[in-house]
Amino acid sequence: MANVIDYLLWRGDLPFSKEHSFNEIDSLILARFSYLIFDKIKMNSKETIASISRKMSSFPEDAFLYKGDKDLIVNLGKSTRFKDLLVTDCIVNKDKSIEKQFGAITIHLSNREIYVSFLGTDFSILGWKEDFNMMFLENVPCQLAGKEYLKNICKKYPGRKIRVGGHSKGGNVAIFSAITSSKRIQNRIIKVYNYDGPGFRKEVLKKCQVKDFLKKIETYIPQDSIVGKLLYHNEKTSITYSVEKGILQHDIYSWQVLKDDLIYSSKGTENSEVVDKTITKWFEETTNEQRKIVVETIFDLFYSTDSETFEEMSKNFAKKLPLVMKKYNEVSKEDKDMIVKTIKMMIGIYMEVVKENETKKLKSNIKKLGKPKQK
Repeated sequence: MANVIDYLLWRGDLPFSKEHSFNEIDSLILARFSYLIFDKIKMNSKETIASISRKMSSFPEDAFLYKGDKDLIVNLGKSTRFKDLLVTDCIVNKDKSIEKQFGAITIHLSNREIYVSFLGTDFSILGWKEDFNMMFLENVPCQLAGKEYLKNICKKYPGRKIRVGGHSKGGNVAIFSAITSSKRIQNRIIKVYNYDGPGFRKEVLKKCQVKDFLKKIETYIPQDSIVGKLLYHNEKTSITYSVEKGILQHDIYSWQVLKDDLIYSSKGTENSEVVDKTITKWFEETTNEQRKIVVETIFDLFYSTDSETFEEMSKNFAKKLPLVMKKYNEVSKEDKDMIVKTIKMMIGIYMEVVKENETKKLKSNIKKLGKPKQK
């Protein structure tokens, strides 16, 4: 089985051309590119992927956000296909006061075409809090920052055609920045790539009249997807094949490739369908205020540990538990009751969906048994 690193080893010696044009794996690689440790290196105005690779190669693997990222940048730096691409306009921004975690970078595929890559969620509690805020806010700061970034890039590089992509929350930002942009910007966009990023609330999709633009957007989710099936999607969705199970399929290094394309699956798994139905139904049966109380209360407990990341919080958690309990005791009875009620509701919906699926399977099997055998 092979992934994007193998693709670089197989096809990295082939420069972009009519015969070997830009493809979905190239986009997946560049969507991942924004996750690299740009905050740990000094960037200049003439950086290429090769020069960035040289700077980042000296860092140990655990300095990168995810396992596989160091292999990615090392091999990109050796790749004829990518190494000479100019990299500009890097932004990494966190602002706890407005609960914003945002990052973006622009890769120049040629003097006529650029790729805008948006950063997804990192391991920070702040980053995940912003994700969950999508459950009750119409827009979150990273989405608005993405729209502004794309607008500024279009102004800075007039006439260039644009590809926009991202993984996880970065994919959501990629779509948001495109569908909320002016018609003039949308006309310059070749395609928007969302790799297992969540969708949007119905109110957002209704406000963005993008029927003509939808054909330029594609979402790619693994067969066991959870993150990528959150909220609502109107765009085309393709199911990719991952060698992992459950939430671990969110890792793009588990996605399988063949030659110059991803390997696709005809349908998602039953587990993914159950989780999707459960969350969708729970979302429809709760109010913005209920979801806000649950999210705000849980993350207030996380913040009470004085930790910046979940990894930091997990270390010596026993020592930090009194801080969590102290904060929990400050939560009002009404809010505690609301949390218990919504959690019970989700469990109940999950059991109901599982039962419905089992009943459908049983009826389907009975129907098949009842069919006369073909002679």
